[in-house]
Amino acid sequence: MSLYLLFDVGNTRLKWAAVESNQHPSDQQKKLWAYSGSISSKSLQSAEHRAELADYISKTLPKPSVIAFSCVAGHEAIDNLKSLFPQWQDVEWRQLRGDSAIDGMRSLYQDPSKLGADRWAAIIAARALSKVNTLIINAGTATTIDLLGANGVHYGGWILPGLELMRKSLENNTAQLPLATRGEVHHGFGISTNDAIIGGCDAAQIGAIQYAIDVAKEMNQPIEKIWLDGGNAKILATEIAQLSKLNALKIETSEGLVLRGIWFWLLNNL
Repeated sequence: MSLYLLFDVGNTRLKWAAVESNQHPSDQQKKLWAYSGSISSKSLQSAEHRAELADYISKTLPKPSVIAFSCVAGHEAIDNLKSLFPQWQDVEWRQLRGDSAIDGMRSLYQDPSKLGADRWAAIIAARALSKVNTLIINAGTATTIDLLGANGVHYGGWILPGLELMRKSLENNTAQLPLATRGEVHHGFGISTNDAIIGGCDAAQIGAIQYAIDVAKEMNQPIEKIWLDGGNAKILATEIAQLSKLNALKIETSEGLVLRGIWFWLLNNL
């Protein structure tokens, strides 16, 4: 039985997981990942932290057959990632990029090489999990919203600041607005400055999702499924749960969409 080691190097977090060759990316059981973990992406900049990470991973899982990854943190992060396991020099590394081909899927991006590898991986994962018209929402440092048709075509998407970036931009670019903190959930209009900021940022994200659903319908690609992932996915899921219009759709939070997409792509290219 083979083992595949997967890395998702994002702007904020570096995530990894290992899967066995008898598993499949369409599986949804809770114990999907044989091994997994997450640390700050900045850890790759430190030789000491890289050594600690490599030592931990190499001691907790068998030698993998292949290491596959996507990275949106730049070329230096890729070089640092590939330096982790000198004892595994014979293991092949495979990089998923925004223009990486996969059977049955294509993107309408004008220049697919400019499509974020994490977005493409999440889109691929959505295809592995469902074959219907889908919105893929990754709510992390930025919030990305992408439309995938049941025909396997990626029709494009949007990128907007994530919830924390929205809050910080108000603090940094206004004279009197503080950095709002999330407390108890308050729906509707805020009756304090803090709640007004939190509610306004949430409303901007949910509004973009609602608008995406409307645009997809106008394109004759009515949304049947929404996949949520990212550090703010649970927050958005909670907000969506309050809206009957969105609740009529099949909405599911699935951690590790990017890793799952890398995995599905790898299996199609072995």
